[in-house]
Amino acid sequence: MRLLRSRPVPPPRPAPGEVLAEAAELRVDLGGRPVLDGVDIAARAGEVLALVGPNGAGKSTLLGALAGDVASGGGVVRLFGRAAAEWTVAELALRRAVLPQAAVLSFPFTVEDVVRMGRAPHATATPDEDERAVGEAMAATEVAGFAVRPFSALSGGERARVALARVLAQCAPLLLLDEPTAALDLKHQELVLRLCRDRAHAGDAVVVVLHDLALAAAYAHRVAILCAGRVAAVGPPAEVFEERLLSEVYDQPVEVFPHPRTGAVVVAPKRLERRA
Repeated sequence: MRLLRSRPVPPPRPAPGEVLAEAAELRVDLGGRPVLDGVDIAARAGEVLALVGPNGAGKSTLLGALAGDVASGGGVVRLFGRAAAEWTVAELALRRAVLPQAAVLSFPFTVEDVVRMGRAPHATATPDEDERAVGEAMAATEVAGFAVRPFSALSGGERARVALARVLAQCAPLLLLDEPTAALDLKHQELVLRLCRDRAHAGDAVVVVLHDLALAAAYAHRVAILCAGRVAAVGPPAEVFEERLLSEVYDQPVEVFPHPRTGAVVVAPKRLERRA
């Protein structure tokens, strides 16, 4: 007699401040070299955690490890209190949604088709629940206006927003986003980071890789500064965005000052004065 496995169901809503993903003494080796070495980090429900640092610092690798997609060579990664390797693929898909740097599709799917892929883990959802999640995700990312267009015919920025809509439609309480603003114009960069804050305000945990320190300072509750595979500092932007540290990490002189209107931290490269 064949035993039928029960379908995994979405987890209960996390409590405010609950740790949804964490790494302890994490080490990851790729291509025979250490990419992450001794990393400790935690993502909590109700916050946006930004991973920043120069190219090659290990940001994307850390995001992949927190997703359970990159194997560790030492230390441990836990998702929802359990070692990442102990979850099945189906269980992970209901708990975390991952946005990679680039979305590549070789078939002529429409925009709505791509967004609807985010509902695949929800085998027990009703059609109405699926429709609502897809519609809300497309509206939030401003892609509903071209829902029937082929994904392959979109611009880079439009594809990025559709990929984000797919992640939002997945309705997972942990969002892991790798450079979601890289291909976007100013308006949609702000839109994406507002969506991150909205999801955190609703009780989710959001981990986002960013290159723009101004965006990280404006929208992240905490930032982790990575350098050469280690965490150089972690904490609120106002506390860890310090001129000396950032100048050393990026090997580029920067200046940090309060915004004249809001008082928020502003980070800018230090440039020579222009001659008249």
